[in-house]
Amino acid sequence: MDFNKARPIYQQIIDAYKKALARGDIGPGDRILSQREYAQKIKVNPNTVQRAYREMEMMGMVATIRGQGTFIVPDPEMQQKIKKEMAEQVLTYFIEEMHALGFKDEEICSLLEEKQKSSKEVVADD
Repeated sequence: MDFNKARPIYQQIIDAYKKALARGDIGPGDRILSQREYAQKIKVNPNTVQRAYREMEMMGMVATIRGQGTFIVPDPEMQQKIKKEMAEQVLTYFIEEMHALGFKDEEICSLLEEKQKSSKEVVADD
């Protein structure tokens, strides 16, 4: 895992789990690595992973069952909520950056439509 120095590592861990959940790599009811295992895997201090897991638990994203492990909460609606939330963050950042570059909303929409069409053509050619 490559870390961004501008954001706390524990938040990046949470984001990594959110992305995995949004993509469907992990799903409701799945067991995730123990704090110690995950810390060893990504080579960070176990306390950092502990903080991330605690935050995810407070968010209602995971639940820890003593002696069994930590699991993604079995709630498919939560998965969709996280996916939508992450998409909104990406879109907000994108729109703010495009406005900072001087693009108007209509121009942004036009560029997105063009890009979507060209992406579909590339996929169709494969």
